[in-house]
Amino acid sequence: MLLNQLKLTNVKKIAVLRANALGDFIVTLPALNALRATYPDSEIVLLGKLWHKEFLSAGRTPVDRVIIVPIKKGIRNENDKFEDEQEIKLFIAQMQSEAFDIILNFQGNGISANPFIKQFGAKLTAGLTSENAEKLDRSIDHYYHQSEAIRYIEVAKLVGATTTNWEPQLSVTKQDTEEISGFMSILGNKPYVVLHPVAMDTRRMWPLENYAGLGDYLKEKGFEVVFTGSPEDKPIIDDIIYDMNYKAINAAGNFSLGGLAAVLSKATLMISADTGPLHLGRAVNTPTIGFYWAPNLINWGPLTRSIHRPMISWKMECPLCGIVPNDPYPFEPKTATCDHPVSFVQDISTDQVIKTTEGLLSQISEKTHVAQTK
Repeated sequence: MLLNQLKLTNVKKIAVLRANALGDFIVTLPALNALRATYPDSEIVLLGKLWHKEFLSAGRTPVDRVIIVPIKKGIRNENDKFEDEQEIKLFIAQMQSEAFDIILNFQGNGISANPFIKQFGAKLTAGLTSENAEKLDRSIDHYYHQSEAIRYIEVAKLVGATTTNWEPQLSVTKQDTEEISGFMSILGNKPYVVLHPVAMDTRRMWPLENYAGLGDYLKEKGFEVVFTGSPEDKPIIDDIIYDMNYKAINAAGNFSLGGLAAVLSKATLMISADTGPLHLGRAVNTPTIGFYWAPNLINWGPLTRSIHRPMISWKMECPLCGIVPNDPYPFEPKTATCDHPVSFVQDISTDQVIKTTEGLLSQISEKTHVAQTK
């Protein structure tokens, strides 16, 4: 069926279910932008989490409004918190009163999400499904090994939306810029590189001891070095900076998510573990170098290479036990195979990273020179 035949008419309200973490949301932005372009007069409502509601102010993304989803297994999981059946019933009643024209499942293989969203009474349901999931009005099979950005573009295509902009795009607001004004004044006009070494999963982290040498190299190239992370990462980064021969800035926990987006948007380059802030850097059009275990690159790596360079570890086996934790998909379920908290990207050398950094910085410099001479 042609795209114009899939597009619905008189669509006033579209709901998208995506109630998880930062990186999980960032990869949906190309699809959300496609929906906005196809349905410019429709309200796009994200069914998400509290952090979405706090972060997605008007104009930052195509999302117009956020409704917080209650805790429910397979829909919104929270550590040490449990489902409240009455809260879920009230939420479903609220969704029915919203009178959505379209509800899209952007969450998982549909086993949990599809029966949930079908209760909302939308005119049309569409999204991901699988062999053991309830079918939607329009659906596409969830096959794990696929770029997450392309996955949701394909879901958006089910309702006639498409795009040629595959990389995520997110706007930095005036409030974000104002938040970091003091920090930027300290930096002056000196160019800086952001290093983001810590991820929730140790297996996705480049060895911390490598960052001191990388930081020293960047300082010798004339860049200020800014480390970012959560407040809990501060002591870890202090240890890295202690091992450097030059001073660096530990900005872990200093900014809101919007402030971090602003800091990243002004950076010459970001070098990071495979984690949410790396995707945020891509979304604000910052050149990035990210560390990826090869199976994870398929799903989470950048789709373009004009300003992005993935550093890839092709070593499949766990460095401690030799198991390849890739069945049914990378690193999950943790209890079924290997759960050793050791870097799976440790074979990427500092020399490799420096060589890639030199190449990308040279390319960025050439593009800047060309733009300035036009």
